[in-house]
Amino acid sequence: MRATLHPRLLHGRTGDPGLWLEALHQGEAILFDCGDLSGLAPRQLLRTGLLGVSHAHMDHWADFDRLLRLLIGRERVVQVVGPAGFAARLWHRLQAYTWNLVDRIAPVLAFEVTEVTAGPLWPRRRFRLQSGFRPEALPPQPAAADGTVLTLGALRLQAAVLDHGTPSLGFAVSEAMHINVWRTRLEARGLPVGPWLTRLKQAVREGAPAETPIAVAAPGEVSGRAATTLPLGALRDLVEVTPGQRLAYLTDFADTPANRAAAIALAREADILFIEAPFAAADAAHARDRRHLTTQAAGEIARAAGAKRIEPFHLSPRYEDGEARLLAEVAAAAGRPLA
Repeated sequence: MRATLHPRLLHGRTGDPGLWLEALHQGEAILFDCGDLSGLAPRQLLRTGLLGVSHAHMDHWADFDRLLRLLIGRERVVQVVGPAGFAARLWHRLQAYTWNLVDRIAPVLAFEVTEVTAGPLWPRRRFRLQSGFRPEALPPQPAAADGTVLTLGALRLQAAVLDHGTPSLGFAVSEAMHINVWRTRLEARGLPVGPWLTRLKQAVREGAPAETPIAVAAPGEVSGRAATTLPLGALRDLVEVTPGQRLAYLTDFADTPANRAAAIALAREADILFIEAPFAAADAAHARDRRHLTTQAAGEIARAAGAKRIEPFHLSPRYEDGEARLLAEVAAAAGRPLA
C-alpha cells in the first residue's frame, strides 16, 4: 500500500519540536508547532492549511511570524488549533504590527482559531487581514467525545488536552480510509491513468450509489469529450479500500496517570507515533520537575497505545552519550526495536 501521510520532523530528534505533514494528492499541508520554521522552504510554508500549536512556550511558537509574512498578499484561510486562551495570544502577536494600509491588499487572508479546552464548548475566533486582524467571534464548537476538531480534505484532526503545567495539546491525524487503484486491472481493461481516478476514489470515499456516472478520460481530455462514461458499480473492482493511516504527535506533558490515559487514547493503533522523550529513565525526578516524559514513560505509552512505529523526539542534548542511549531506553520500555 502506498503511504498517504508523509511526515517530517523539522529539526530531527534533538532540535525544537515541529512536524510537517503532507498527504498524497492533497494540496494543503499540516504544521504542528512553529518554534523554528527555518527547515521549511517558502513554497512549503505557503501550502500550510492547518497549524496546530501544542502550547505557547517559545520553542513551539516563536517563529509564527515567518509564516505570517509569507501569507500576506495570498488568498488563504488557515485553520489554527491551540489550547485554552490561544486566540488571545494570537491576537496580541498580530497586534505587534501596524496594519493601516491593509485595505490596499485584495487577497483575503484569515486565521480561524479553535481552542480545544476541557469544557463542553470549544471557543472559536476569526482574524482577517483586511480588518487589521480584529477578533471576530465564531459560533463555539461542541466538544467531540473522540476529540475530533476538524477535517482538512480527506484528513481528520483530533486533539487532547494534556498537562504541562499549562494546557498542552496532543494531536492525531487520520484518513478515514485508504483507497488504492489496481494498476494491473486498469491495464487489463484498457483504461487510462488520469485525473478521472481522483473522481472515482472520491465517489467511493463518499459512498456514492452504484449508478453514479464516472467520466473515464485520459490526461488532457475534457470530461464529456472523448470520454467514456461508466457507472461507479462497473468500476468498483478497480480500487481496494483498506483502513486509513493514523499519525499521532505528543509533546511536552508530565508523566501522570491522567496524561497517560489521554495520550494512549489519542495514539491508539497509530501507524506512526511521534512522542517526546527528553530525559533518561534515571532522571525521572528531573523530568517530573520539568513536567516532561522520560524515555521509559515514552516507551510505555507507545507500547500501551499499540503504535506500529515509534519516533522519539525532543531529546535533551544534556547527555554525553546522547541520542543512542535515549533511543535504546525508549526501545527497551516499548519492548521492541524502534525501526
